Amino acid sequence: MPGKNPPSALGSSSAVEDYLERILELINSKGYARVVDIASALKISQASVTNMVQRLDADGFLKYEKYRGLVLTTAGEKLARNIAHRHKLLTDFLRLLGLNDRVIYHDVEGMEHHISPPTLRAIEALVGQLRRRPAFRARLRPLTR
Repeated sequence: MPGKNPPSALGSSSAVEDYLERILELINSKGYARVVDIASALKISQASVTNMVQRLDADGFLKYEKYRGLVLTTAGEKLARNIAHRHKLLTDFLRLLGLNDRVIYHDVEGMEHHISPPTLRAIEALVGQLRRRPAFRARLRPLTR
């Protein structure tokens, strides 16, 4: 469908995933998430956030009451945690390769919505191996500079 973000490996749009990831981060850090906080975190208008929050409410990912705030549903929290895990795993993987934080941020933002579950599992296994083999990791680092 033109104009829409393509579905990711988790079956939701990139925008939905970004919202859920930020909402979970806000809840974890502040104990709550409000439209104004989400707008600030994503650097977009409150009106845009309100529209997406209403969509996420209709889709069953969160419960939203105007002027009160929102909470993630069980399904929303599960999806948000999966998204956060994927983001952290990709970040850890690129960090183990010795890439700098600017490159890591840019690459993870580009990769995280388009990676398939089998590829993610392979990266997870590789991260485990890289953590257990610091000498091998050290040999890879010159390749990333």
